[in-house]
Amino acid sequence: MSLSIHDLTVPVLTRGLGVLSAYLDKAEADATARNFKPPAILDARLYPDMLSFTSQVQRVSDTAKASVARLTGVEAPAFPDTETSFVELKERIAKTLAFIASVPAAAFEGAAERSIEMRYGKASLTLSGRDYVTKFMLPNFYFHLVTAHAILRHNGVAVGKMDFLGSFD
Repeated sequence: MSLSIHDLTVPVLTRGLGVLSAYLDKAEADATARNFKPPAILDARLYPDMLSFTSQVQRVSDTAKASVARLTGVEAPAFPDTETSFVELKERIAKTLAFIASVPAAAFEGAAERSIEMRYGKASLTLSGRDYVTKFMLPNFYFHLVTAHAILRHNGVAVGKMDFLGSFD
C-alpha cells in the first residue's frame, strides 16, 4: 500500500497544529505563573533578525493552509497577521484546522503529479506536488514549528521533546 499526498500532509499538519495549540496553553499558563505580560513571550525571538513567536505561529498556519490549497486547487482562507494574544493565536490555529478538515481526501487525488508554482517576489519555482511536499512544505512547516518550540524553551516555558512529538493516539 502506498502513501498518498493526503496521508503525507493532512495528518502531519493536523498533528503539528495541535502541538502548537497545546504550546500556546503552556505558554499562557507559564506567563501567568511567572507574572509575565503576554508580549514577553509573544514578541520573543531567538535572534534579533528572526521572526517572533507570534510570527512563527502565523507561518505554521500559513504553511498548512497554503499547502492544502496548492495541492488540491481550492482557495485558502486569508488570515491577516493581527493576533496579539494567546487566545487570538489559538483561534487562528482552530480556523486553520477547520479549513484543513473541510477539504475532502478526494481533492488530493492526483496531487503528487500536480504542478505547484510558488512565487517569492520576482522569483518563481515550479515543483511537482510530491517534490513540493517533501522538499518545501514539510521542511518549512517543521522549521517554524521547531522555532516556536525553541523560543518557548529559550524563555523558560517547560516544553520538551514529548510535547513536540504529541500524542500517539
